[in-house]
Amino acid sequence: MEIIQFFIDLLRDPRGFIAQWITQLGPVWVYVPLFIIIFVETGLVVTPFLPGDSLLFCAGIFAADGGGLNIFVLIILMTTAAILGNTSNYWIGRKVGEAIIRSGKVKALTPERIEKTQAMLDKYGALAVFLTRFFPIIRTFAPFLAGMGEMSFPRFTLFNVLGGVTWVCLFTLLGYFFGGVPLVQDHFELVIIGIVVISFIPTVVGLIKAKMSSSKKRAAVDAQGAKEE
Repeated sequence: MEIIQFFIDLLRDPRGFIAQWITQLGPVWVYVPLFIIIFVETGLVVTPFLPGDSLLFCAGIFAADGGGLNIFVLIILMTTAAILGNTSNYWIGRKVGEAIIRSGKVKALTPERIEKTQAMLDKYGALAVFLTRFFPIIRTFAPFLAGMGEMSFPRFTLFNVLGGVTWVCLFTLLGYFFGGVPLVQDHFELVIIGIVVISFIPTVVGLIKAKMSSSKKRAAVDAQGAKEE
């Protein structure tokens, strides 16, 4: 329960956690928990709920105006963590993905989420590895399912790197350049909520569409079965 509460608190106040880490660990070692969280978010299929977007935004703030972090070091390390996380999840999916899904122990792997992610992979191929970087939750499942589908690893890596670089640069630089704006500072909690909500909109819409599509398919199958009878 403590670890769950930690993640809930981190989601609520990523800026407070980073400030605390800088104070307790020092500006050099603070990169360690940041690296671990960004890696784990997509590196393990059981942790799709980690706040990668808002954490990168807040880290970017601390890289501006003497906040303790260096923007170049931050981007390099977080990009590395993002790329390695996807790579790890790819190989987990490729080696034991089928067994994990059959076990039913990973509750986050719902049929709707699998269907939505697989639909993107079917539609866009390796490009989906890049696109899903900007879809919370789904970005955790995309490399896992890409591995299960035995997507070409060199092709996967190309879009993995492009996605990791773009995602990290986007959110850290947003924090770096706009985190100190008075309007943002005065309404910081709302800004973080806004980042989370906006990030989740494509995912929620996609899951709703996948659910509706699944319902239509079942209805069509039932109707066909009724006709045959």
